Amino acid sequence: MIFITAKFQVLPEHADEWPEIAGEFTRATRAEPGCLWFDWSRSVEDPTEYVLVEAFRDDEAGAAHVQSAHFRAAQEKLPPHLARTPRIVNASVDQEGWSELGEMAVE
Repeated sequence: MIFITAKFQVLPEHADEWPEIAGEFTRATRAEPGCLWFDWSRSVEDPTEYVLVEAFRDDEAGAAHVQSAHFRAAQEKLPPHLARTPRIVNASVDQEGWSELGEMAVE
């Protein structure tokens, strides 16, 4: 799978509304057949920072995502609400989903 984590530094005046601002893009991406997950979290240390954790089935699904109409629309809609260009980590991972964190097993 393709595993991506991206940090979005949102302008302070838009930070509380970011989930709604990115909502259409989020819903459309989650509906893609190759999307495994697309989840936003807000930093507990910086309320203007959102972290996106996303995964796609394979290279083809990742390519379909960045070539989609909703991705192109997000390229226009989201940047005016950002303080800087998002930072990203993108890696191919040889698994199909989440693994358990054995060091913190719950019985």
